[in-house]
Formats: sequence, structure tokens, C-alpha cells
Amino acid sequence: MSVTFELEGQQFFALNGGPHFSFTPAISFFVNCDMQQEVDDFWEKLSAGGEKNSCGWLRDKYGVSWQIIPSALGKMLQDKDREKSTRLMKAMLQMKKINIEGLTRAYENR
Repeated sequence: MSVTFELEGQQFFALNGGPHFSFTPAISFFVNCDMQQEVDDFWEKLSAGGEKNSCGWLRDKYGVSWQIIPSALGKMLQDKDREKSTRLMKAMLQMKKINIEGLTRAYENR
């Protein structure tokens, strides 16, 4: 009925919910990336055979939803300057795979 497993040093616990429960975007794995290369690698590998969505979301070939998000996004969103966060959100909403440089340009208004 249950299993524990490890991926890249991260521990996971999974429970067999039976035929009444299926994968939905309501449950997703969040991958926090420090560098663009990590974002790019996870994005391509996990979306292979699946579906690329907007704002860093994708669905893998098994139907599992993932969020591939650079840590820089969270740091910039915490800024008290509403203009910066508004520019940042507008830029992110235009992206499928999150681009750190694009976010930074919008945040810094360059």
C-alpha cells in the first residue's frame, strides 16, 4: 500500500490511494533550482514524452505534474517593492520554462 524512495537525495513517501484517485495538477513535485542549467536539464528530462505548460509547470510521461522553479524567483518575489514584483510576475506569466535572466531583466526594469 505504500513505498518510500529517494531521488537525488530527496526522500519521498507514496501511498496507493486505489482506483478512485488519479494524478491531477493539484499534486505536484516542486524542484527548486539554483542555476539556469538546472532549470533547463530538469525541464527537458521531465517533460520528455509529457507536456510543457506555463510558468514552470510540466507534466511528465506518467501524468505527474512538476514545477521547475529557480530559487531566484522566490527571492525576488519577497521584495517589498510592488513595481518590481508586478514586472516580475508579468514576465513569468509569458514564460513556459522559467528563464532566470528574463526574470532578472524584468525585476531590474532593464
